[in-house]
This record gives sequence, structure tokens and C-alpha cells, in this order.
Amino acid sequence: MNRLLQQWPNLSRHATRSSIHASHYASISGYSPSLSFGLKYSTKSGGGFHFDTHHFVQRLEREGLNRAQAEGIMTAMAEVIDESIRNMTSNMVTKAEQEKHHYTQQVDFAQIKSELQLMEKNDLAMIKAENDRLLTDIEKLKQRLREEITRTQAGVRLDLNLEKGRLREEGSGQELKIKEVDTRIEQEIAGLKTAIQASKATTLQYLVGFVTGCSALLMAYLRFRL
Repeated sequence: MNRLLQQWPNLSRHATRSSIHASHYASISGYSPSLSFGLKYSTKSGGGFHFDTHHFVQRLEREGLNRAQAEGIMTAMAEVIDESIRNMTSNMVTKAEQEKHHYTQQVDFAQIKSELQLMEKNDLAMIKAENDRLLTDIEKLKQRLREEITRTQAGVRLDLNLEKGRLREEGSGQELKIKEVDTRIEQEIAGLKTAIQASKATTLQYLVGFVTGCSALLMAYLRFRL
């Protein structure tokens, strides 16, 4: 019995490993936790066990237990293992559920991908439309700028022509004034020349009369002295 108690942990681990392997096999095979997990099992009162109960009972009998004790321990062990398996598999899903969840994820991913592609197309279309609108606005601004430049150049040319005409008129007026001044100066010079000539003639007449008078006086004086 003491030897059995010493080897009990090994027996328990062996039975637990068998049950875990059976649970894993059931989960990947798509079976429900309430079904058998595909390992060798024996039945008692119609109940299914998750490990080789016959081999386990024989192992206990070889360790010195009688048939009833071995079967009692086996039954208790089976209940503990079954409870452990139920606790372990309570949160597990079947392969069909996993595939369904995977399919749902794929569908969701495809839908998200489709929505993203649609959003990308819409964004590209909006960007293209905005770009076209900006290009149209730029062309309109260019046209307005060209018109403004043309109008400004025409205005500047008109102002320059008007200024040139005004300058020509002012120049013509200045030329007329200069000509008038020149004419007046020439007239003044001619008048001065005439006055000078007249003054010269008068002076010459006075001078001739004076010389003649002096000569007559001188001759009369000379006659008187002689």
C-alpha cells in the first residue's frame, strides 16, 4: 500500500496526461466535450472513461490492491479527470465553430477591404475633382490676369500718348513764344539800329554845323587881325 501511495503521483500524472491528450484530440477533431476522446476506454454501468481503465486497474492490482479497491480508485480518478476535462473544455470551441468564426472574420475582412477600396476610390475621385476645380480656377485667374495686364498696358499707352500730345502742344507753345521773343528782340534791335543811325546823322549834322561855324569864326578872326 505504501508503495502504491509513493507511485500515486506517477499514476495520477499518467491518467491526467491521457485525459489531456484525449481532450486535445477531441478539440481538434471537432467533437463535443461530452463525447469520447478516441483513446482506449472500458465501460462500467454504461459510462465512458477518458483513459484505459482496464490497464489502470491492472496496474493497481499489481501494486497490491484488490479488485474492488482498484476499481474504486479508478472510478474516483475517472470522476476527477472527467471534472477536470469538463472544466478545461468549458471554454473550448468546436472545430466547426472555429471555422465559422474564421469564415466570419474572413467575411468581415473582405467587407472591410471592400469598404477601404471604395473609400480609396471615393477619395481619389474627390481629389481628382478638387484638382480639376483648382486647375479651372487657375486658368480663370490666368485669363483675368492677362486681361488686367492688357487693360493696364492699353491705359498706360493711352496716358503716354496723351502726355506726348500735351508735351508736343507745350513744345509748340514754347516755340511760338520763343519765336515771338525772337521777333520782338529783332524788332528792338532794328529800332535801336534805326535810332543809332538817326543819332549818328544828327550828331554828324551838329558836328558839321559846329565845324563850319568854328571855321567861319576863325576866318573872321583872322581877317580882323590882318
